[in-house]
Amino acid sequence: MSRVQMLGVLVMGAALAVLLVGCSDDDNGGSEADLLYIGGVCAMDTDCNDGDTDTPELECVTDFKGGYCGIKDCVVSEDCPQGSLCADLDGTMYCFLVCIDKAECNTNRPADLESNCSSNVDPVEGGDEKLCIPPAAS
Repeated sequence: MSRVQMLGVLVMGAALAVLLVGCSDDDNGGSEADLLYIGGVCAMDTDCNDGDTDTPELECVTDFKGGYCGIKDCVVSEDCPQGSLCADLDGTMYCFLVCIDKAECNTNRPADLESNCSSNVDPVEGGDEKLCIPPAAS
């Protein structure tokens, strides 16, 4: 292989690496909602917030087993961070994580408090997306 060909391979490899990094949701592989701790377990509001004033204030919604760090009383999905959508669950609006499978729901939840990837709750815009729904509090 000539030096020119070798250089071409190296340049293509570097370009591919940059492209792959640029296509990920973030450095940790999650959505904005995951990074904000939407869907995480909690007992109180301070469990959900890191004190960063540039991020939305999350509250601990105790309607769910293990709590649910989220944004309550959204009106439209634009009120929710990327990777979550606004949905009505039993008369209350929440920003729920969007999912394809159950594993995506539990980045911030332990195995004994897992959420399910459900198509039983529809986003307010009526999309076909599945949402991560934790078990109801008992």
